[in-house]
Amino acid sequence: MGTPLESRDAQAAEVLDRLYEEYPDATISLNYTNRLELLVAVVLSAQCTDERVNQVTEDLFEKYTSAADFAQADESELADDIYGITFHNSKAGYLKSMGETLVAEHDGEVPDTMDELTDLSGVGRKTANVVLQHGHDVVEGIVVDTHVRRLSRRLGLTTEETPEKIERDLMDLVPEDDWQQLTHLLISHGRAVCDARNPDCEACVLEDICPSSKQDSSVDLASGESWA
Repeated sequence: MGTPLESRDAQAAEVLDRLYEEYPDATISLNYTNRLELLVAVVLSAQCTDERVNQVTEDLFEKYTSAADFAQADESELADDIYGITFHNSKAGYLKSMGETLVAEHDGEVPDTMDELTDLSGVGRKTANVVLQHGHDVVEGIVVDTHVRRLSRRLGLTTEETPEKIERDLMDLVPEDDWQQLTHLLISHGRAVCDARNPDCEACVLEDICPSSKQDSSVDLASGESWA
């Protein structure tokens, strides 16, 4: 119970094998039909559920169909159009600025490099990685969201705290061919079983190799705090 494998490499390989079997269809859960919609949806998803983003973008993508539409939008109207999204006022500003940059510097198209993407308002490395992977089929790294951060620490794959350092650790452990899918597997498991406050360790396919298992450990390695 709750005993990780001897090396992090072996631990990572076993985690991958089990999660591939448990979630064979794991994939991105945001709805989009093109690169611009993907970019917008990922920007909106920061600190907001994908389910909520999908509800909002259903109408949003009918009204705003190009980078120019976002560039020319009235910011307060755009904020109303994404009302219900966390930090909707700030994100409306991001979307307008992003549209302006796409029009001015990229002919209205979503760029395909990390540097160009992270130069856009509201776009950090995590967002850029998602857009590169799912919009351009370019895998440069591993997307580290809250689920990936939590589970990779709980499972003993990293002791780092920042997404950038966690990403580097995971890239060293996981074969490049698995970088994209690792994110979807950990997100799927985080949503289904290993949630932030009350993980269902009894139902977890990783329980016997998880050093944070509530059945064997008194400490949640994700937070460093004792289990409640």
